[in-house]
Amino acid sequence: MAASHSYTLRGQVARLELTTRMTLAILATASGIFTYLGVRELLDGDATTVFFGAVIYSVSVSVGIYAFWSYLIRIMPHVRRPSGRRMLYLAMAIGCCMIMAMSAWLNASALAGAAALEQHMSITTEEYQSKLNEAHENALAAQSLLPDIQLAAQRFARLSDEERSSGALTGTSGSGTVVQLLSQMSTQLVNLAQEIEASRDDVSALFREGGERLGEMRRLVAADGSVKERGTDYATQATELAGVIGSLQQTSVAPAVKRAAEDLGRTFIAPAADGSTAGLQDRQTAVVGQVETAVRQQSVALAGAADAILERPRVETVRFTPLSAPDAVVKYARDFLPSWAGAIAIDLLPAVLVFILCIVQDQIRREEGEEDAEIGDMSAVDMMRAMRIQRRLMAEVGSGAVEAPPVDPADDIVQQNAPGGFPKAARL
Repeated sequence: MAASHSYTLRGQVARLELTTRMTLAILATASGIFTYLGVRELLDGDATTVFFGAVIYSVSVSVGIYAFWSYLIRIMPHVRRPSGRRMLYLAMAIGCCMIMAMSAWLNASALAGAAALEQHMSITTEEYQSKLNEAHENALAAQSLLPDIQLAAQRFARLSDEERSSGALTGTSGSGTVVQLLSQMSTQLVNLAQEIEASRDDVSALFREGGERLGEMRRLVAADGSVKERGTDYATQATELAGVIGSLQQTSVAPAVKRAAEDLGRTFIAPAADGSTAGLQDRQTAVVGQVETAVRQQSVALAGAADAILERPRVETVRFTPLSAPDAVVKYARDFLPSWAGAIAIDLLPAVLVFILCIVQDQIRREEGEEDAEIGDMSAVDMMRAMRIQRRLMAEVGSGAVEAPPVDPADDIVQQNAPGGFPKAARL
């Protein structure tokens, strides 16, 4: 029963030999084609050089893969010693690593190269979006100082009007030293506020232009057509957007606010009292001192707020780096695991066939025994040739032309018990 089962296994292995060869050839050819598509993106030169270089490389890969797996399928199932089997497993592991190094990543490039390049452009677009928003926020940060500056200007202007109309500060109405000083401080703050407001239009215009560039970049990412041509247009838009981000950083009025605030306190010159009486002059001098204190306090507050804005990290401009399809597939490998799995499976699927044949051969040897397994490897032609040689030897021994070799008793018993009177070595 065991012999019949092992005979069936041998028959099935023999019938599948052509299928195995065809499978190896098809897989090696498919790997070569995808390798050609991938390596073509890496070569530079004229069209002829690129074509022949890619063809030679892909053919070499196909031949190498076919030969490698053919060797293992033919040899490994018949190696019985554990040490020899381990060495062959080591050779198979090294060969698999070499195949992945020379072919698998190029296969993945052919399968997912365009998608990886679009992924690269999409991620870069998001980085540009983030940098544009950050630069816009920094440029508008000085706008947050505008309400405080306007309130300070209004306060000085109101005190000036009250002093002029009712003498609220000195007790004497009219345009004197205090009114002039308060009007001067109000005018300086109003001018600073107008400068900040004027910068708002420039920032808005630059931000709007940056948004248009980003929209064009997103359109290029999602558009149809060659990824290489879209990548060229994308790089142009990215360069222009980088310039917009740089311009946004230059439009911040925070440095101007700081300089103006420092000037308020540093260049303050108290005017001489011009009152008609000594009492009025004393009151004017006292009010001027209070105004000077208020101006210096306002100066310190504005300078501190400007420093907080200037201490913000400078926006580092993103630089778009064009990638080839293989480079993009390797860089974003985690996003394309199914493509990588398919690319590797094309090259390493024959390893499963090797394991199957090793299991089948071990099963055959286990059922037939070591000696019978060796005999079972004889073909029908080998068997017929052995039978003819046996008959010729028996005839020559019977005629006395050849001296019969000494017969070992154990062999004689085996021969006598063998079906048909033939030696065991000649049986199926």
